[in-house]
Amino acid sequence: MAKIDNAKTYEHAYEQAKDIFALLGVDTDEILNQLQKIPVSMHCWQGDDVGGFEGGGDITDGGIMATGDYPGKPGNADELRRDIETALSLVPGKHRLNLHAIYAETNGKKVDRNELEPTHFKNWCDWAKEQELGLDFNPSCFAHPMVKEGLTLASRDPNVRNFWIEHCIASRKIGEYFGKELNTACITNVWIPDGYKDTPADRYAPREILKQALDKVFAEKIDPKHNKDTVESKLFGIGSESYVVGSFEFYLGYAIEKNVLLTLDSGHFHPTESIADKISSVLLYIDEIMLHISRGVRWDSDHIVTLNDDSLAIARAVIQNGFQSRVHAGTDFFDASVNRIAAWIIGMRSVLKAYLNALLEPSNTLKEAEKNGNLTKRLAMMEDIKSLPSGAIWNYYCLKNNVPPDGKWLEKVEQYEKEVLLKR
Repeated sequence: MAKIDNAKTYEHAYEQAKDIFALLGVDTDEILNQLQKIPVSMHCWQGDDVGGFEGGGDITDGGIMATGDYPGKPGNADELRRDIETALSLVPGKHRLNLHAIYAETNGKKVDRNELEPTHFKNWCDWAKEQELGLDFNPSCFAHPMVKEGLTLASRDPNVRNFWIEHCIASRKIGEYFGKELNTACITNVWIPDGYKDTPADRYAPREILKQALDKVFAEKIDPKHNKDTVESKLFGIGSESYVVGSFEFYLGYAIEKNVLLTLDSGHFHPTESIADKISSVLLYIDEIMLHISRGVRWDSDHIVTLNDDSLAIARAVIQNGFQSRVHAGTDFFDASVNRIAAWIIGMRSVLKAYLNALLEPSNTLKEAEKNGNLTKRLAMMEDIKSLPSGAIWNYYCLKNNVPPDGKWLEKVEQYEKEVLLKR
């Protein structure tokens, strides 16, 4: 149990909350055991505004844009890893890290993305072993001279297309390496920015090209014990406002046909459209999915995740159906206007709070009421649940994991900012 001021107060609040939830048939001790088993894959790119270590790239290319100039941005992988350690030390539970290919360490040598190898990520892998973290991976199909006219895998130019095919194949090999070394499957996620700013004359041909390119990317079978492939759709992006080649319908069909995972990103759909309702539909046809949880504000602006209706609905869609083993949760946002480490912590803790709230709901009782046609009871209970003391359960969970509860963790970040970040 973490040693903090007023720990007894938090423990007492937990015991009271535990008794209240017990009246609804909810065993909070068991719920916390279940929450302990849910890993969230924290994205590395929040830590340096999607910069990576290649140098000279334009991060806005391909619809990637982090805004702000908060001090303390890491200048190398060691600094970034130290920041990640600090963030994860203030998040309860055991989690994962999601890497992009632009975070390769090449010892100052120019290594193009289609030439990347596992050795360029050895430091990350060794560090992950020390931290007891699983690693996930993403090819970086943006911010590169070989993104021509906004196209990569869907390009009509075979030189462009083959470059990105080679990069994605190399990324799968790196994912396989992580999986073997860390003894936990790496999820390698393919997202591309391909599309058109204005209305295209031909919507079919680019998708036909993309399908053929993806077939080449995934041609070599890799043991899913080591690497799991997933594809990610998007509604629109900067420079692809009118047409995106890799739409949801395209990738849903591809995932079903090729037996790969599908990634659902909170910000990659219409602003009024939630991915929560898609989860139960997609999992009727696909074995597993990956979630990129972010917070869209009017568009896919990748805001820091908060405990809002969308994040609660996502967690509820997973928990109420027992999909924990089939849904891999990860975060995806970038904000350079606030302390970058605090952004990670807020987002990660919010995702976990959403899962905790979903676990605490008496879902069997709600489902039984619905099954029996008692919709009044269903609605009444759904509303009453909202005011139950889940915060006391959360703070106790933090203490159990030797992590400061709400209201206490920020002072640790402020101390780190003063002693480390502001001296960079």
